[in-house]
Amino acid sequence: MRALRLLILMTLILGCSNDRGTRNPYLQEVGFRFDINLNLPLYSPLTNPGNTIYIGTQGVGTRGVFVINTGFNVFRAFEASCPNHAPNSCSTMELDSQIAVCSCEDFEYSLFTGQQLNRPDDGNRYYDMLEYRATQSGNTVFISN
Repeated sequence: MRALRLLILMTLILGCSNDRGTRNPYLQEVGFRFDINLNLPLYSPLTNPGNTIYIGTQGVGTRGVFVINTGFNVFRAFEASCPNHAPNSCSTMELDSQIAVCSCEDFEYSLFTGQQLNRPDDGNRYYDMLEYRATQSGNTVFISN
């Protein structure tokens, strides 16, 4: 019985980790909350799966946020600043359908997954897009960090 308790205790101790993955050194994670009313014409494209919008409102993310309706009432939100260098004059990505493009290096990212699509094979560390929390309640999507 004592051995079983010790085994359970060791599993709990070793199973816990403070490692949240490798943090992106280029992007500061800012706290914000933004509500998207899907009834408003500005945000109505998000009522259809596969559609994306850019929200460039001051205080929403670092350089704004891309939001996509991935289908089945699932929304994803990503930082609009390129994750592979510090914010600068060319780091705000542009929307090309369901792909975000960084004009600095022409890096492309999927808005369905946030993954970099054309990652160079040069041995350097590259980061995927910084994702924010997106939840839906009725006709409102809440984006926050």
